[in-house]
Amino acid sequence: MSSVDKVKHVMGSKEPIEKQQGQTLENVQPSPNRFVDVENNDSSSNQDEKNLRPAGDSSVNTSKVAVETTAPIIESTPATKTTGEAPVTTETTTSNPFEGLSFQVGVAENKNVNYRATMEDVHTYVANFAERLDWGYFAIFDGHAGKQTARWCGNNLHSLLEQEIVSEPSEGEVDLRESMCKAFVKADELISKEPTGNSGCTAAVAVLRWEELSSTDLKSSSAESSKNLPLDNETSKSFDFVPSNHRRMLYTSNVGDSRIILCRKGQPYRLSYDHKASDRHEIARIRDAGGLIMKNRVNGVLAVTRSLGDSYMKELVIGKPYTTATEIVVDDEFMILACDGLWDVVSDLHAVQFVSKALNDGLTVSQAAKKLCQLAMDNSTTDNVTIMVVKFDQSVFALGHAVQKLGLSS
Repeated sequence: MSSVDKVKHVMGSKEPIEKQQGQTLENVQPSPNRFVDVENNDSSSNQDEKNLRPAGDSSVNTSKVAVETTAPIIESTPATKTTGEAPVTTETTTSNPFEGLSFQVGVAENKNVNYRATMEDVHTYVANFAERLDWGYFAIFDGHAGKQTARWCGNNLHSLLEQEIVSEPSEGEVDLRESMCKAFVKADELISKEPTGNSGCTAAVAVLRWEELSSTDLKSSSAESSKNLPLDNETSKSFDFVPSNHRRMLYTSNVGDSRIILCRKGQPYRLSYDHKASDRHEIARIRDAGGLIMKNRVNGVLAVTRSLGDSYMKELVIGKPYTTATEIVVDDEFMILACDGLWDVVSDLHAVQFVSKALNDGLTVSQAAKKLCQLAMDNSTTDNVTIMVVKFDQSVFALGHAVQKLGLSS
């Protein structure tokens, strides 16, 4: 994501591959329950903000949809529609499930009937994730060799991650990147026992949460940079959670080539790593494990070198993710999660500029996602396309500062 000032990039990668693009941050906290799930349905690497830099270009995969707005129960509602032979871009909408939250989500997808017989993408998002107010879970899974693994991940990965968070001795003491890595590895183990055939999927997952700050950390957090933000009384009354001594953290993890891009001051910052058979670090890892790279494919079969599922190649195509942690500040506008159906034909920078213009022109976040999806189609992508845009409402920082200043926070 170049305003590197406030983005702490934490790199704790134990493998050479993880030393490339990404970011890190520390942890955040708050509380209760609203659930919105949409499912279209060798160690983790870490990064922090010091290394945060504008993203380059690459590719990603696809997803599906389901919506639910009450308790931790997931129901999947197909969001892909096709009529005849014409390609149809489907915009996923809900009855304002984001009221009271400091973020909004828009999802759009296209099966791309001219090139694909099936839709193998799945996506999921959860508002008030882990029963904490104003936390969010966002994920896109791009299936290959069938949709079974992507669907399983869309229905279960967030629950595995929530279990990891709940099992923490004390919230904030454990780096969430570690929890995300454990959830990915656990999912990979469970999938191997499921009747998913030879299917697999890439995964791009992001968790947005609030973390309580110590007095020392408070001065360097985004709270300081929000002092001069204008406070909109109308808007400020609508937030379910108002931060006081908190910072907003974004944690990401991914396997495969689906990407997560953060827009900061109009510039793209990639918070994911393309695990592809053309990557020199991954080529070395595959060869060390006894595999071959032929025509930029693992053993001549898979173009990605990390995934969930693909049990028949698990010794080579592992499920340990690349992870990052980034503090979200007032300069951060939105993030894009998308599969390679988008990134094969649209650069990180173009995508960020395109969405930014759409939002500045007054479009909703769902409309912006739909337009970006259509751009991929217009640019002749040959894959399924799924795009999730998460827009941050930064006025929550100004409100938090005002409340803190008045001594009204609990």
